[in-house]
Amino acid sequence: MSGGVARGDVVGAAAPQLRDVTLRDGLQLTGKVLPTERKAQIVRALLAAGVPQLEVGSMARPDLVPPMAGTVELIGMLTPEELDRCYIWVATPRHVEKAAAVGARHFQYCLSVSDAHNRANIGRDTDVSLAAMPAAVEHARTAGGTIQLCLATAFTCPFDGPVDPGRVLEIACDPRADGAADIVLADTLGQAVPAQVAALVARVREQSPARRIVFHGHDTWGLGVANSLAAIGAGAAVVDGSLGGLGGCPFAPGASGNTASEDLLFATRPAWLTPPVFADLVRLGESVVAELGEPNRSRAAQGARSEAAAFEWVVQR
Repeated sequence: MSGGVARGDVVGAAAPQLRDVTLRDGLQLTGKVLPTERKAQIVRALLAAGVPQLEVGSMARPDLVPPMAGTVELIGMLTPEELDRCYIWVATPRHVEKAAAVGARHFQYCLSVSDAHNRANIGRDTDVSLAAMPAAVEHARTAGGTIQLCLATAFTCPFDGPVDPGRVLEIACDPRADGAADIVLADTLGQAVPAQVAALVARVREQSPARRIVFHGHDTWGLGVANSLAAIGAGAAVVDGSLGGLGGCPFAPGASGNTASEDLLFATRPAWLTPPVFADLVRLGESVVAELGEPNRSRAAQGARSEAAAFEWVVQR
């Protein structure tokens, strides 16, 4: 078969789900703000293509993270069916309450394993964020929704350096986080290597077997896809990516773009991904980065524009 690995196959593991985070993490470091109507178009294009899950915005203050302006309005523009596949980034119980009031049902409650980064990102120590999580869980349940525990700086911290895996496990297994349906392990700086990622995913999965593990990677050191595949091999059910490799944390010096959704899809070949659908996503990513004036960091998108026309994944001009 000309495409190599068959669609729906991942060597050594069942195909995971992709969560595209273009409209949250992908936009955070961009210099331009997309209109809310354009964000809704992107949501619908991604969902129509078959992307199973999206992260579409953040309840962070728009004066601190301007590209997140309009998240409440965006939630209000989406249908309940669309919102059932969408996550909203939150850091406080009040965030959950406000997002739920306009229709959000799925939430990613984020705190940093590192106190220094949690203070820079959220303005409080990690334990204060963790202590507030039961109230956030209650708001999510009242809304009929679900909540994830996202552990930022799960591998390294821009201020304190390497993070002790034991501290990650301690937070993941803390009774105050019991209401989280999933645990998101974030390589916020993109400094982890596959062996580290596999080891931590396996340990968290062993200690918390009832929850899905989500891996959130960045491609700062060129290992975004390799780390995501290592996470999948160790049992992660979901991996995060963004169109064109957009993204990064404004409160983490040294952070750069997320692992590109196009690269993850080309590597994992979920059953819904056909060459024509892949071509549509490549074009969508090209359009979004052009609108933002950002470079396209997706290697698969670059490959899709090659002259190797006999390869079915090349985008025909």
